[in-house]
Order: sequence, then structure tokens, then C-alpha cells
Amino acid sequence: MDSRVDVIIPAYNERDRIESTVNAVKNLEYVERIIVVDDASGDGTADIAEKLDVTLVRMKQNGGKGKAIREGLKLSESEAVALLDGDLGSSAGELSKLIAPVIEGDADFTIAKFGKAKKKGGFGLVKQLAKRGVYFYTKQEIDTTLSGQRVYRREVIDSISYIPDRFGIEVAMTVEALRQGYKLVEVEVDMTHAETGRDISGFVHRGRQFWDILKTLIVIPFKR
Repeated sequence: MDSRVDVIIPAYNERDRIESTVNAVKNLEYVERIIVVDDASGDGTADIAEKLDVTLVRMKQNGGKGKAIREGLKLSESEAVALLDGDLGSSAGELSKLIAPVIEGDADFTIAKFGKAKKKGGFGLVKQLAKRGVYFYTKQEIDTTLSGQRVYRREVIDSISYIPDRFGIEVAMTVEALRQGYKLVEVEVDMTHAETGRDISGFVHRGRQFWDILKTLIVIPFKR
């Protein structure tokens, strides 16, 4: 297959990490273009990204990660597309491990499998909901249902018709690709990103995640 890869990075309030994230992937083999979609950040993320060698999309209103990715896909023309979070920093260079199986024809799409979190988060409810939801629809046991670090062949990502605006995006994209028979390879990586703890903001974040994923799982049958 054509070995060009566009990297789409949705970013919201990532001024402290967006530059190191971009710098970690810009010189990777096969990377053709980096598209940063700033989701109406209030901390100047877009101003920093504008100074980098990227294609920058500024969202006028915060629409969520899924909407940002959809905007980025409108500009992508490569035969493979990588999706990366904006808070990975220098560990974003591990993207090369996700690209290789797709370029070499060993996978139709790849998802990053992170190591054990260093910080205590929630109690695993969100992860279990996502994992069981994906299994319900695909009968496949997937460990990486919540990971946003992915690489897709163009054919695969173009076939995905339902990309929710917010936290349900990873579950929806995984279910649709697997139900169409595309081959997934989960790849162990040494990536790190901002983690939520067992404080009020962490529980609020996971509560929103849980609700968005539950809604996504409910509407999937109606999005065929």
C-alpha cells in the first residue's frame, strides 16, 4: 500500500504538551502531514501549534474529540491515518510501532496498548463497560477499547460512518471496524499521557466518560 500517513491530533487545552507531541512524530518514517485540530482551547494551544510545521484547524466552539477528528479527516488524503491525543508529549514517538503493522499489511488498523497506569484512577467501571460493550457487538475480547492512539488504513476509516462527538468515539470506531471484518492488531507501547486521579475532577471526568460510552452503545444498532 501507499506508505504515506497523516497524523490527526485533536487537542483541548494542551499548551504544555502539544509542541513536544508534534515534535515527537514529525520526523517519523511514513508521516506525511500532521493535522492539529484545536477544539476551542482557552489556554493558547492553537497559538503554539500555529508556530509548528502542521496544518492547524481552529474550532470556533468546543465540539468534543470526535467532532475534532471528523474535521481533521476532511483534510486528510493519505492512505493511512493516525489518531493521537495531544497530551502524549515525547512518548508520541511510539506511534512508529502502530504504523508498521498497517504499512506492512499485517493489520487493517492498530490500537496502542498502554502499560499499567502509574497513578491510581477509578475503579475500572468505564473500562469494563467499554470492553463488555465491544464484546457484545463483536464477540471479540479487546483490551484497548478506550485507547485513542490508533492507525487505520484509509479504506477502514472511510467505512466508519458513526464517529460520536465525545467520549464514545473509540468504542464506536472499534465496533464498526470489527463488525465489517477488518483485522485489528493491539500493539504494546511505552506511551504516557495525563492521568486522572481519585479526586473530584477525576470522578467527574469518568462519570462523563461512562455516560457517553453508555449512550454510544445504546445507539450503535441504529447507526448502521
